[in-house]
Amino acid sequence: MIAMVALIAGMFISGTSTPRLGIDLAGGTSFTLQARNMPGKPNAINETNMKTAAGIMERRVNGLGVSEAEVQTQGTNHIVVNIPKGTDAKQARQQVGTTAQLGFRPVLTTTAGTKTPSATPTPSPSASSGKKDDGKKGDDKKDGDKADGKPSATPSASNTTQGRAVTSALKKGPSDPPSVSGSPSAKPSGSPSPQPSTGADEIPAALQKQLADLDCSTDKLRSQAGEKAANTKPTDPVVACKDDGSQKYVLGPVGVEGTDVKDASAVFDSQGGQGWIVQMDFTGAGGKKFADITGKLAAKAQPQNQFAIVLDGAVVSDPRVSQQLNGGSATISGGFTQQTAEDLANMLSYGALPLSFKIADETTVTAALGGEQLQAGLIAGAIGLALVVIYLVAYYRGLALVALASLGVSAVLTYAIMTLLGPAIGFALNLPAVCGAIVAIGITADSFIVYFERIRDEIREGRTLRPAVERGWPRARRTILVSDFVSFLAAFVLFIVTVGKVKGFAFTLGLTTLLDVVVVFFFTKPLMTLLARRKFFASGHPWSGLDPKRLGAKPPLRRRRTTAPTETKEA
Repeated sequence: MIAMVALIAGMFISGTSTPRLGIDLAGGTSFTLQARNMPGKPNAINETNMKTAAGIMERRVNGLGVSEAEVQTQGTNHIVVNIPKGTDAKQARQQVGTTAQLGFRPVLTTTAGTKTPSATPTPSPSASSGKKDDGKKGDDKKDGDKADGKPSATPSASNTTQGRAVTSALKKGPSDPPSVSGSPSAKPSGSPSPQPSTGADEIPAALQKQLADLDCSTDKLRSQAGEKAANTKPTDPVVACKDDGSQKYVLGPVGVEGTDVKDASAVFDSQGGQGWIVQMDFTGAGGKKFADITGKLAAKAQPQNQFAIVLDGAVVSDPRVSQQLNGGSATISGGFTQQTAEDLANMLSYGALPLSFKIADETTVTAALGGEQLQAGLIAGAIGLALVVIYLVAYYRGLALVALASLGVSAVLTYAIMTLLGPAIGFALNLPAVCGAIVAIGITADSFIVYFERIRDEIREGRTLRPAVERGWPRARRTILVSDFVSFLAAFVLFIVTVGKVKGFAFTLGLTTLLDVVVVFFFTKPLMTLLARRKFFASGHPWSGLDPKRLGAKPPLRRRRTTAPTETKEA
């Protein structure tokens, strides 16, 4: 009873009074994604890669707390994703449609994200006879004519607005730019004059023109640039936009691939004061690559001491490196909200898709058909429950009250837990789950019947009700536990080996089986112990269901009394 009150109180405290419904009962959004081959992989669309992509997409949307999402392949190059109502469709669309092709590329040069005028500043290093060194491409119009050590401060501020990556060597993050930018300048190989250089003089003219023509000012333009960059071979340099459009870059070949990231998680850094961060762990080989690239970048001047973390053609972070970073781990920080940190960690954790996808169709799914099926299912469940009640009343009479009270407690606990699991783990009630709850009525009633029959067997042996209740419980308990264990094992195996809606049936069946054990042990048995002290049941009233005559009980067990002989025998 205490648990039931606590669960009901939890429902009111959380503000959730009804279970979260699945797409077949509440409607939702359906996406159809069309697969496309990745660059350099013309035959990547095959059954294995399609199944792998579907599995990754399912884990991604489940990472959003959507346990009722349906992800299944359709034909040879399509995947259908159904998201129930109540889920952020835009967020889900980004999760399932993002290929998450991650790469760590060295920064060759960077400038503001807007399109450069026709007289592009990138070739300015060719006129490097003066002191200007305009390699900043308009970033530092005021500081470009200053001493060589100063211009580096300008890109430092612009490059740390969001997604700055740090590791154990860069714990202070964006709040400590001097110590980061000061390390490369301490290298003896870097003379003062080349340190503020953007590296544009080392970039081919074709890439300089692409950088000048690149415009990152709008979402559409960034999307087009990201798609083009994502389709560039990892071994080729590329021009790319910052994800917020503030910067554009020329990047070198990929130094560390996304497959080298072993795990990623979103964590709130309360001690370091960096807010929400994304922690990444590399594989053994990835950690070595990461240490190698950071060691090389640390010896260069800014911005060539930066590496860009490129996700699907967009730069999500561009950290500066002051020294070689070992240990096989890194942290991305700076400007993240909880949502953006979790989204990035979710995509990185669940891996890169083996194929590129585009959303071919997006439709809204109504719950009309599911509502009709639910109504029919509830009617069938009500009929079944009514038949169970009639049987209990006709056969067990007064004991039927115990069974009905136990069924009521089980129903309340099931409803409350399903309601709370919605916001907690994203559990959604679908038609198979409702079916599992209806099947559980029979499992729960079966446990009561086992106990009642054990009690009646003891009464048939000639015992009174109170000892019959206590003696019948150990034998009934073993039978109930074995029966429920078999049911739970079946539900567990079904949950593991199945996908989609069948998981809802298995989950509900397993949950109600566990609740059956809880109800029988902590409600039905104590209730029977209390009722055994009541005269109505203890006296074996004909309507109690425990009438000894009706059960064919044997006469009460009595001790034989020995009487002393009336006559004393003589010796």
